Amino acid sequence: MSTIVAPSLLAADFLNLEKEIDMLNRSKADWIHLDIMDGVFVPNISFGFAVTDLLKKITRKPLDTHLMIVQPEKFIDEVAATGSTFMNVHYEACSHLHRVVQQIRERGMRPAVTLNPHTPLSVLEEILPELDMVLLMSVNPGFGGQQFIESSVEKVARLKEMIVRRNLSTLIEVDGGVNLETGKKLVEAGADALVAGSYVFNADDPIRTIQALKML
Repeated sequence: MSTIVAPSLLAADFLNLEKEIDMLNRSKADWIHLDIMDGVFVPNISFGFAVTDLLKKITRKPLDTHLMIVQPEKFIDEVAATGSTFMNVHYEACSHLHRVVQQIRERGMRPAVTLNPHTPLSVLEEILPELDMVLLMSVNPGFGGQQFIESSVEKVARLKEMIVRRNLSTLIEVDGGVNLETGKKLVEAGADALVAGSYVFNADDPIRTIQALKML
């Protein structure tokens, strides 16, 4: 099975957003990754639901929405209204994670939980069977274009072992510093999906770059 590729819209040219979405529609990208930041949970602000509501009108790809915000449970209905397939919430931002995961599924979306680089996999022991996906951050969240944290490869391998040992079908997604070199290591360690932002949108041929990532 080819690698799932989810280009991050955070790195797109927002002055030509419709053109960028058209490129993704024509590409072999599997999903479109949406990073929504509030300037509180992470030290940056990205875009909000005014933008994501428009995307569902022009994209033909499933939306993978990643909320880097405090109290993400307040916005489950808004994310569902965008037509998102996945809703990613941070373990670090949810006091009652199991409840949030249930609410995401009740709204017809596939629940995913994101871990920051410093957060150990042990926090997933109780919630893992309830998840459709785990997103591991391989950079500190908040800004694109950061250097890849090499220990993320081993973290992916340990998470894969947890999933296989419990006979689960949970996907592993990785976000941060992904390119052909780091992507190959991550896929070999057990990653199912790669989020790539600047590596795709800054490429001379983004469509070919996406195809290359899928072949890892």
